Amino acid sequence: MPSNKVIAIRESLKSKLQPSEDLVFKEKFTKEKYLEVLYIKTISDEVVLHENVVKPFFETDSPEDFLNYLQSHAQIKAYENEQKAIDDVLRGEAVLFYQDHVFLFDCKVDRNNAVLDTTVETTIQGPQSGFSESLPVNLGLIRHRYPHTSLMVESTEVGKLSKTKVMILHDSKFADPVTVKRVKKFLGEVNIDMLETGEQLFDSLKKSNRALFPLMLVTERPDRVAVNLSNGKVIILVQGSPYAVILPTVMKDLMSSMEDIYQSYWIAKFLQLLRYTAFNVSMILPGLYVAISSYNPEVFRVQLALSIAGSRTGIPYPSFVEVLLMLFMMELLIEASIRLPKAIGPTATTVGGLILGQAAAEAGLASNIMIVIVSFVAISNFVIPINAFSFTIRVLKYFILLLSTLFGLVGVVLGFFMIIAYMVKLDSFGEAFLSALQSKPGKQ
Repeated sequence: MPSNKVIAIRESLKSKLQPSEDLVFKEKFTKEKYLEVLYIKTISDEVVLHENVVKPFFETDSPEDFLNYLQSHAQIKAYENEQKAIDDVLRGEAVLFYQDHVFLFDCKVDRNNAVLDTTVETTIQGPQSGFSESLPVNLGLIRHRYPHTSLMVESTEVGKLSKTKVMILHDSKFADPVTVKRVKKFLGEVNIDMLETGEQLFDSLKKSNRALFPLMLVTERPDRVAVNLSNGKVIILVQGSPYAVILPTVMKDLMSSMEDIYQSYWIAKFLQLLRYTAFNVSMILPGLYVAISSYNPEVFRVQLALSIAGSRTGIPYPSFVEVLLMLFMMELLIEASIRLPKAIGPTATTVGGLILGQAAAEAGLASNIMIVIVSFVAISNFVIPINAFSFTIRVLKYFILLLSTLFGLVGVVLGFFMIIAYMVKLDSFGEAFLSALQSKPGKQ
């Protein structure tokens, strides 16, 4: 029979764990031995528990031999304190009461350990595997691509209620110790009840609640994480999330794609130039159209100015109202494509966009040139490789549109330089947002 100390620990644990349908307490005994097991069957693997604990218990005759077996098992650790034992049980471990000893057996069920395909950051060439929702699997994927002894892995818990396990990874040879300290301090100050994914850290970052630009890079690709580790970045992995967070993040990181590694030098440079062009087009073009058509039509050639004026014949309101109406329609189509089921989303939004655009032109609500411009802006926005950054551009174009409506071309130029000045002011964990620090694919 167990000692009085073990009985007290057992009763205390059972009282702290509320009685529930899936809480299991079993007693196993032979002529020589007596064993008690406490676990939650919905998050514990009963087959593993039976093969590693129950079966050896009945096959071992000597009580001392079974105790030695428990103490030498790699998945069994000694009891430390009550709170830690309760936390471990709630994560899927089993408590073993044997003689004068209390052990914890790691038999957690990991149902989300399948390696997923990339769905957000897709590439034509290169690896297609992404992270899973299992923290050990994600760490294994990174170690597989980054087999260096200098890789440091530390863990902490974030979330008052969820107590989510979070891992901090960095290469001690390349990472800035000051940046690593800032990241650890930031995680220690995160005040949140339930942490489910790394994206929630956006709201906890001090400046992110006010900053339009993302100061963290969230990725689903292990190869991007490996490249960023070699460039001194700090990686955050969150239990249950198929995404990793990369810190610090600068603009060049947000404009780079893993496709750049798998293309030739000049093709990669051309694609990067295309992205920056799309960034400027998506942000400036609506405001530029309003400024030139309403304030400075002399900028155009005569034929183009007459063409724009002719296409707007019959439009009952100013150009900025026309632009706002079409941009608002486009925003609704984009949101609908995200929220609709995958089976009907692309079809519904494509057909809806074609019908609405054609109907708006025929009804005299928008000019044909305006439809072309809005389509051009939407396509340019989709060229940005990081979704969080493309969402930012969707907001910024309205700021320049407002200034162009009030001040014409001067407003466009003023708005552009105000955004640049704002980007200069931003920093991510001490690194300037417009810094040259970025991932350099292929330079390990």
